[in-house]
Amino acid sequence: MNAGEAFPLSWPVGWPRSNHARRAKFGRKGQGETLYVARQRLQDELRQLHATAVVISSNIPLRQDGLPYSNVREPADHGVAVYFQIKGEPRVLATDKWDRVSDNMIAISLHVEAMRGQLRWGVGSIEQAFGGYKALPAVGARPDWHVVLGVAPGASWETITERRRQLLEQHHPDRAGGDAGRAAEINGAFQEARVARGR
Repeated sequence: MNAGEAFPLSWPVGWPRSNHARRAKFGRKGQGETLYVARQRLQDELRQLHATAVVISSNIPLRQDGLPYSNVREPADHGVAVYFQIKGEPRVLATDKWDRVSDNMIAISLHVEAMRGQLRWGVGSIEQAFGGYKALPAVGARPDWHVVLGVAPGASWETITERRRQLLEQHHPDRAGGDAGRAAEINGAFQEARVARGR
């Protein structure tokens, strides 16, 4: 699973912000993890959760290939929001409790790990576990095309078209369990991508 990235930070609607970020004790001897390690760990936890359309949003600038720069100054806003889907339903997890972006990514990955543990113990379903984490759109707003498609804003045209194909295979209304509304949203996002890329 390759997660898309979003810059700048898109904080989820209805989520309160922390007033004072603290230093975390994650990683090697409490010194924190690198951004690369934190991102890999978060992706791994979401992969094990079978999350799809993952987009990691932070204030770390992105390279042309859509991946975050690893050697940049820590931004003033350390928050991280992770948008993803569980069985086609949009979800979001976010935190800005810690004073480093990498520590906030680690915190989210630890949270997902704990949720997966609850599922393994057989107390509830994945829908129940993540029911309170619905990703709500801003009033009158629609998610950006790359968020709907689950790709990086700088993804190649080939990646965008392949992702559209994959999503339509899953959600086409002619398929069992398909969703006409979701298919229309995917096609609409693809058309927005076409305009954005001048195709």
